Amino acid sequence: MTGAGNVSGRWHDVQVRRSTTIPLVSRQAQVGSLLRAVERASAGRPGLALVGGDAGVGKTRLISHVAQAAEQAGASAVVVHCVDLGQVGIPYLPFTDALAQLQAGAAGPEAAARVAGLVAERPALWRLLEPGGGGGADHDERLQLFEGIARSLGEAGEPGRPLVLVVEDVHWADASTRDVLRFLAARARTENLLVVVTYRSDDVDRRHPLRPLLAELSRLEHVERIDLHPFDEAELREFTTALAGAPLSAGEFAGVLDRSEGNAFFAEELVDAGPEPGALPWTLTEVLRTRLEQLDPHAQQTVRLASVAGRRVREELLRAAAAQRDPAAGIDAALREAVAQQVLMVSGGHLEFRHALLAEVLYNDLLPGERSEMHRAYLAALAQKGADGVPLGGAAERAHHAFEAHDLPAALLASHEAALAARGLLAPEEELRHREQVLALWESVPEAESLLGTDQVAVAVAAGEAAAKAGHPARGVRLTLRAIDELAGDPDRRAALQHVLVRRQLDLPDWGEHPEDSAQELREALHVLPADSPDRVWSDALLARIAMELDLDDEAREQAERAAEGARALNEHGALAEALATLAVLDVGDADKAARLLDEACRAAVRAGDVLTEMRCLYNVAANRFYAGHLTDAEQKVSHGLARAEELGLTWSIYPVSLRILQEVMRYFRGDLASRPVGDVPPTSVQVLNAATMYAAVARGDGDVIAHGEALLEHWHDDGMIALIGGGCLVDALTWAGRHDEALALAERVTEHLVGVWNELFLGGIWLSALGIAALADAAEVDRSSGRAGQAGPARERAAAERLERGDALLDLARTTARRGRPRGGVLGPEGSAWLQRAAAENARLHAVVGGAGARQDGGAAPDALWREAADAWQETVKMFDFGYRYEVARSRYRWAEALLGAGEKEAAGAAAAEALAEANAMGAVPLAEAVRALGRRARLDLPGVRRATASTLTGREEEVLTLVAQGLSNRQIGERLYISTKTVSVHVSNVMAKLGASGRAEAVSLAHRRGLLKV
Repeated sequence: MTGAGNVSGRWHDVQVRRSTTIPLVSRQAQVGSLLRAVERASAGRPGLALVGGDAGVGKTRLISHVAQAAEQAGASAVVVHCVDLGQVGIPYLPFTDALAQLQAGAAGPEAAARVAGLVAERPALWRLLEPGGGGGADHDERLQLFEGIARSLGEAGEPGRPLVLVVEDVHWADASTRDVLRFLAARARTENLLVVVTYRSDDVDRRHPLRPLLAELSRLEHVERIDLHPFDEAELREFTTALAGAPLSAGEFAGVLDRSEGNAFFAEELVDAGPEPGALPWTLTEVLRTRLEQLDPHAQQTVRLASVAGRRVREELLRAAAAQRDPAAGIDAALREAVAQQVLMVSGGHLEFRHALLAEVLYNDLLPGERSEMHRAYLAALAQKGADGVPLGGAAERAHHAFEAHDLPAALLASHEAALAARGLLAPEEELRHREQVLALWESVPEAESLLGTDQVAVAVAAGEAAAKAGHPARGVRLTLRAIDELAGDPDRRAALQHVLVRRQLDLPDWGEHPEDSAQELREALHVLPADSPDRVWSDALLARIAMELDLDDEAREQAERAAEGARALNEHGALAEALATLAVLDVGDADKAARLLDEACRAAVRAGDVLTEMRCLYNVAANRFYAGHLTDAEQKVSHGLARAEELGLTWSIYPVSLRILQEVMRYFRGDLASRPVGDVPPTSVQVLNAATMYAAVARGDGDVIAHGEALLEHWHDDGMIALIGGGCLVDALTWAGRHDEALALAERVTEHLVGVWNELFLGGIWLSALGIAALADAAEVDRSSGRAGQAGPARERAAAERLERGDALLDLARTTARRGRPRGGVLGPEGSAWLQRAAAENARLHAVVGGAGARQDGGAAPDALWREAADAWQETVKMFDFGYRYEVARSRYRWAEALLGAGEKEAAGAAAAEALAEANAMGAVPLAEAVRALGRRARLDLPGVRRATASTLTGREEEVLTLVAQGLSNRQIGERLYISTKTVSVHVSNVMAKLGASGRAEAVSLAHRRGLLKV
């Protein structure tokens, strides 16, 4: 190769690094923010800094200064770049570069060893460092890659010596690089890592793909956004003085101020272009041209050629491209001059324009023919091998230069190869763009099919698959439909693609609106497809799944069994896993058989290398054991599933997060109410896990649990489980707080919301109905204890009748849901059956309370028959929750004791209450323990540690006032009754509310009743 000299090796002495010699001025606030972020990273509080500003405003100068200061303080700084290759880019380029630098020792030998060891354990990372291996990938395989990148960067830093990773020019980042940045921001927990990204704010308009990412990241607590603005007059004066070594004259400075408008790079060029004010060019383009015109003609041609590659170009590649244009001409002297004149800088094995604007001015000044010819030179050069035996560029770069050179056959071939490379790199967005480019070029290249060795249909199908993996399900469907439309005269191949289309349609959020159409298309395809073919097996498996959703259980079972048989014969493990998962749902009535099917599905998924299906099956088998009441077995399955997720690098994908939720619920079931932080989960999953922690928080009686539940209201639309768990737990918390009307209204609101999200017979409705009836019964009990319910009058009678009617309606809804909405093919599991029984027991309590209040009107006691019926119902509830649901067993014993007292069985009530209190104390269930103690005080039960009601914290006068408040009297009426002023009554009421921690009069009455402070 002509001119094999090396700039960085031979000419380093001629390069003047002006940016490092000019003091940084007027950016003290931004420097301080970034260095504080470095200090936080050093202490294990990672962060992300977004540094934005117009081109030339000084982003690189700022970052270089901060990186140098950070290194002097003990940090390691690694700088990587994004490159401008049009709409697609090279997947993960900055992170590939970062890992290579770290393995080469950029953060020290110990960090290099740690990173190398981690890379060796993570095959997904080999794709970046040794590209070419691996086929397509689904979402969770990408997560393994992302997790590997995050872990590697985290391993490179250590306490007191953080890693500062600078990613420059993110406005040019490819989609996969943006995805990794999003992942790093969400994943940051305790790493000694600071990521600093720079971008041109003037390039990021409302349609730029970086804009939504910036908005998303800016909302995160540990992300800091730093905007660099042009210098004001005082700052510019300081800057130009540093540049010139002395203050400019008034006229000179006025000219620089007027023309540069505070832009640092423009000001620097203007100062260099002086000295006479009248000679200064008026535009930045003119300034840059002036600098370039100072080069000799050969150097000008060389830097023009360099501009075609973008801001940075590998020196070997530039030499090879120059040799393609003129094999006899060397470029050593040209490069020497360009470096000396500060047009180019040396950066490792690369040559870099001192500013991207220089490259842009040069490129834009090229004539169309000149530009195409230079791109052709790069296209030819990229096919050559460098000194290391590796080609000088990849398919994505060749596709870019071929397209710009208008060499359409070469662009088609390179785009096809770039798509395959992106597929191997787990970059579906880039794969999709390249395949769409192939489809766009297809009609313009007559020999396309022979050139690629495939047809347009296969390309469209592959593009549809990439679209689905990239999170564009609608585009995936459209591309697959395009492929099918191309096959109007080939019914056999159309049939073979039908299951592919259905799989794409299943990715759509609204696919369920027309499942009948999908089912019919698969049935028609099965008439054409040959027996014992993979396409037929997949069609059977998917038809089974859709038929199950349509409640066509017989057809679903027949198709799933046929699919499973065929998949076993053909070793089509993915289809086997799909079919077995369907059969497991159909056989949910036989929990043990369903579990065996799921275990087999999981093994099939492992053989297929389908980690997403594997994690789905691991979750489903754990859920199967849980809902069957085998809690110990379920705990083992959850632990295994989470360990496998960690092994696969999928700790926070959808099914491992679901396992975490199940783990939280099981801890609560067994009475482990300890508060635990949510921990390492992404923003998309943190709220559903927050909702799951509310079970224990309500049981503990956390003071902020209601606020916690209310904060989740805005996230209901994110996930139905947030509405169900968070909403239901908030209903329970409001009931414990005595806010019964709010609790009932919320239970109805949650139910209405989830009917819209799921259907009117969702099984969680049984739980919500039971909680709603509990709120009604508690409200009736407050009225009874205060004497209001027993007061005569049509209004009270209507209120009592309405309460009973609402309770009966909720119980009827729970029973209907249990009867018609139970799991397909089976009966309600132990938990669902227990909640159905509790709904019946709560309704029996409601009838007993309201019936007793009505009896008081005539001076009689509550009918023993009603309380006897309630007691029997609660006794049965205790039994049904006794499959391992420790907290609900204790709560049901408390209600059983209460009902036994109403039935006149004080001794039995005392035994039940004592057991409930012991369990509540052991678990730390404060509200429940207080409720049992209050019951003991009211009924004068002999309970450990419970003093009689006379040990009230209220004064005698406060008790009198509270009793009258409970009867519904106003402050004026109470004053008249007790011969005290209304103001004095108000003081007593305020004192009572403060002592009880109540927010209102009704809540004070409810709390006093629960604590046994009201005489009934």
